[in-house]
Amino acid sequence: MARSHLDDTFTLVTQGYAWLPNRFREAGADVYRTRLAGRRAVALRGPDAARFFYDERHVRRHGALPEPVLSTLFGHRAVHTLDGDAHRVRKALFTGLLVNGDVDGLVVRAETAWDLAAKGWAGQGPVVLFDAAAEVLTRAVCDWTGVPVDDDELPRLATDLVALVDGFATAGPRHFRARRARTRWENQLAALVTRVRRGEAEVPAGSAVAAVARHQDAAGTELDPCVAAVELLNTLRPTVAVAWFVAFTGHALHRWPSHRDRLADGDRAFAEAYAHEVRRFYPFAPFVGGRAVTDLSWDGVRIPAGAMVLLDLYGQNHDPRLWPDPYRFAPERFLGREIGEFDLMPQGGGDPRTGHRCPGERITVALLRSLAVRLARLDHRLPAQDLTIPLDRIPTRPASGVVVEVR
Repeated sequence: MARSHLDDTFTLVTQGYAWLPNRFREAGADVYRTRLAGRRAVALRGPDAARFFYDERHVRRHGALPEPVLSTLFGHRAVHTLDGDAHRVRKALFTGLLVNGDVDGLVVRAETAWDLAAKGWAGQGPVVLFDAAAEVLTRAVCDWTGVPVDDDELPRLATDLVALVDGFATAGPRHFRARRARTRWENQLAALVTRVRRGEAEVPAGSAVAAVARHQDAAGTELDPCVAAVELLNTLRPTVAVAWFVAFTGHALHRWPSHRDRLADGDRAFAEAYAHEVRRFYPFAPFVGGRAVTDLSWDGVRIPAGAMVLLDLYGQNHDPRLWPDPYRFAPERFLGREIGEFDLMPQGGGDPRTGHRCPGERITVALLRSLAVRLARLDHRLPAQDLTIPLDRIPTRPASGVVVEVR
């Protein structure tokens, strides 16, 4: 086990996704002690470490998320900041919508939006796949959740929802765009919730807007309108974030075209395996963090109470002990394989119904499974462009956004 006697913040910034895998490789162990922004931190890796991390007796999220992340990605007082009964009751809202809800209805809306948009792409010149997918997903999720948005307003909302994800882990223009976007849409959605509660605005029964407006927290009270707006954004934002995976799919189809015909055939099992391999192979979340509840020990290493505890996601998704030949893109590795709660973890680990694993993961897989097939069937070519994926950019994506020319 290695320990850094220096603050690792600069190394994290410069190495990005590779930071923890590099540190574990140097240490020759799955635990690493360091400091980040002056705070003690212990990083862990592996399925057993994931079980340890997601046990609330050991690690909790409350107070662990830094202000820049709350002001961009998640929102203040969001479900991600809660633990215990407060988390379970709020999480039930998302479970009802995203795990047990009408996921097929969202997929159908996304397919319809894609097909309509694709007609306009043909012959119009270069199309940035990332941006186009974001607009398709924004249109679909707004219709599905009951959030009213005009055609003229939709591109701005899509851009702002992308900004919330794109700006959480950086300083500078991307970060401040994310803050402005969150303020703008929290105000609009809080006003919408208030109108719904007053009977001044009608939304579809069973929609996310209706569910959030009537939800009661553990204390038995309705959500403050601002918190309700935060949680509505936490339904819209992760759905639109599937644009990252759509762009990665375009990248994968270009690099490994041998999979294209099989994917285009529409075999559901292969399409789902392909979606899982995109999520495993490409970088999405580098790690997740929490705070040690009490003095702990993991693999013989002391973790003091209050220390930051980090769980390496990107490194685990490329660990040869779990994934033979991990840097080979191989969708077939997921055919017939049951995915455990603590092995494939692009969006966290554990049970999405009760723990901190993203409850929208089912939606992510369903949307990517469908849109990957449509992209494989799309008659297109990639002109010369920069398709590098910089690991020092969090969240990263192909530099060009994947430019396609649809024929």
